[in-house]
Amino acid sequence: MNVIGIDVSKAKLDCAWLGENNKLKVKTFPNALAGWADLAEWSVKNTGFAVNGLHFVMEATGVYHEQLAAYLYDKGAAVSVVNPAQVKYYGQSLGVRTKNDKKDSVVLARYGLHEKPKRWQPEAPEIRTLKALLARLDGTEKDLQRERNRQEKAEISQAPQAVLGSLGQMIRALDNERQQLETLIQEHIGGHKRLKGNKALLESIPGVGKVIATRMLMVIGSREFDNASQCSAYLGLVPVQYESGSSVRGRSRLSTAGNPDIRAKLYMAAVVATTYNPDIKAQYLRLTRNGKSKMSALGAAMRKLVQICFGVLKHQQPYQPQVAI
Repeated sequence: MNVIGIDVSKAKLDCAWLGENNKLKVKTFPNALAGWADLAEWSVKNTGFAVNGLHFVMEATGVYHEQLAAYLYDKGAAVSVVNPAQVKYYGQSLGVRTKNDKKDSVVLARYGLHEKPKRWQPEAPEIRTLKALLARLDGTEKDLQRERNRQEKAEISQAPQAVLGSLGQMIRALDNERQQLETLIQEHIGGHKRLKGNKALLESIPGVGKVIATRMLMVIGSREFDNASQCSAYLGLVPVQYESGSSVRGRSRLSTAGNPDIRAKLYMAAVVATTYNPDIKAQYLRLTRNGKSKMSALGAAMRKLVQICFGVLKHQQPYQPQVAI
């Protein structure tokens, strides 16, 4: 029994080890470097395994789990970072009704022991940097749009000139910051041969421009997807049905799991692709002719676009249409 469940929060780590005959040991450590070292020592002492024989299972909790996962990985341990929703439903299937950090760590240990989750791999440094730059750019763009909305409201309500001047100053500063971040992102991609080559491959796809290319570089580079369908599911682009027997016939919808900002950008790219990308155009026309709504066909176009992006990077070949032009 070498599985340790870890419930991660900002300040502490609740850990659980399940031994033979349902033997349970739990302990709490601070979520800091000294606490991580104590966790590793405690795990070795209780399990009897060396660190490289241990398997740590934790949920993806924003940014609070990342440094711990990297620390344990660097020590040689197997690490799994799992979807919190899957663990939640797994706990419900066990009849767990109590919700606290100690109980969550026990559920994670049981999940790791019986479900054998996939091993986590750290992101490449260049992908981590790209991810941070894109996150900052997205945040700046949102702040810029909020200030523009406030400016429009202030102009309509005839706000004092001091207020309008303050808003204008903030908008100019945010717009300059946005432009600088875009330059930094392109310089970062240009400074890494693989990123630069993959971006060129993505931009060979009609409907994929600079915005989608950089986001798909981040998404596909930060996860190990076995196939294109997994990538689509990660972005929340798979259809979810709601049917039962002959009486329940709910409408299918996109799962909407994953990053909504990337999904919104993919929507606009799919609209363009239905006109200029031959494969997606053919699919869109076929679906609408067969009675699918335009929104449903656009959802399929978004999914198809992601699958094409995955394909050109997997095979390291520029886009080649699969239908006659």
